Amino acid sequence: MKKTLLVFYFYFIFLVAGFAAEKPKYIFYMIGDGMGLNQINLTEVFLAAQEDRNTVFPLVFSKFPYATFATSYSLSHGVTDSAAGGTALAVGKKTKNGVLGMDSASTVSYKSIAEAAKEIGMKVGITTSVSIDHATPASFYAKQASRNNYYEIGLDLLKSDFDFFAGSSFLRPDRKADNSQAPSLFPQFEKAGYTLAYGLKEYEAVKNKTDRIILMNDKGTEADALKFAIDQEEGDLNLAQITEAAIETLTKNNDKGFFLMVEGGKIDWASHANDATTTIYEMLDFNESVKKVYEFYLKHPEETLIIVTADHETGGIAIGNGSSRLDTKKLANQRVSQGELSKRLATLRASKNEVSWEEVKNLLSANLGLFTAIEVKEDDAEELKELYEKSFVNHKEETSKSLYATDSKLATEAIKILNKQGSVAWASGNHSAAYIPVFAIGAGAEVFTHKMENTDIPKKIAELAGLDL
Repeated sequence: MKKTLLVFYFYFIFLVAGFAAEKPKYIFYMIGDGMGLNQINLTEVFLAAQEDRNTVFPLVFSKFPYATFATSYSLSHGVTDSAAGGTALAVGKKTKNGVLGMDSASTVSYKSIAEAAKEIGMKVGITTSVSIDHATPASFYAKQASRNNYYEIGLDLLKSDFDFFAGSSFLRPDRKADNSQAPSLFPQFEKAGYTLAYGLKEYEAVKNKTDRIILMNDKGTEADALKFAIDQEEGDLNLAQITEAAIETLTKNNDKGFFLMVEGGKIDWASHANDATTTIYEMLDFNESVKKVYEFYLKHPEETLIIVTADHETGGIAIGNGSSRLDTKKLANQRVSQGELSKRLATLRASKNEVSWEEVKNLLSANLGLFTAIEVKEDDAEELKELYEKSFVNHKEETSKSLYATDSKLATEAIKILNKQGSVAWASGNHSAAYIPVFAIGAGAEVFTHKMENTDIPKKIAELAGLDL
């Protein structure tokens, strides 16, 4: 009997030690906004197609040892928005569309996993490629009845006491939800002890002087988001740089670990616009940020947990639109986003009184490969020419509106032709009810198996890390 008890004792100690070893000290929560499984698959097929390979070239996170899928519906709708989707991922509870960090009646505030991490002394970072007060990042620190209460979301940021924020900027830093004037948020951030850094140069100058930073894009840039990855030039702030800055800040003077949320926000924007190539480049941009996190994991494999997931899928994208042959290689002919193409068409139209159809064709060729690298069918060419005549000859510009952009109809139709030639189809310009992917690696990652609710993801992270969610 004594021998049996002794064996049991050592077995119990072994199990406890095993579980203790799995407790993550560094938690990375990577969210591809709008990233369904087909956004991932299209990117991997596209990469292989550049080498004429009928296979996939996997992204870094799709090779993680644990992978599953989760629901995305909200409490109020079969198709969630980013506020309800982000809230589910942040607090482990479903709410109705439009609400941030609260119940559907907007009367009860929920604690987020980021707040739970802060409670036990971990440092916390919230980063994104869009504005810091946008729905998904805000889900981790704000409690608002409406995702559009941008000023009030900024005030909630002050209450959070988190250590690092990064994104493009803030959408309404001096206007309340009722549009009344309000004291600017920026001096309030500084008074609360945050150092504001506009661009990487300013970040480099202040990073060793402070432990609390709000990193934003350079002054004079758009407040709503970083540039699309396909449009970025050298010197433009990108998500991988933000991720590196976050890791650097959160590890400094810190022996208690950290929680970092990183959002690839413009996967969603590109998918809303049904712009396949821009979506691919946003996926690659997000993948670069995951690479930075994976590099950290390789240095601390026993203490790090990485979760890569999404709040919802956008666009209902399909790979294959009739033929068994995939021609995704053709998508590489696109050089700019749909929005940038719209700007270039507008610049051409404003450059002189008369612009010929040949000049417009040359512009479409240079930016999309249409009419040169890619043959355009007669009926498609006629439709583009009709739009040219309305815009450039009759000066009656037609536009196409998606959730985050209003673009030239000529640009959107040209992109649509390229999508079709590149074997891509879209179900809508909005979110879908598709399952969201979940990838995991590191301490405790083995619990991320089997179909789950999106609300299970933060609960599992909290359980692994010993957080009170």
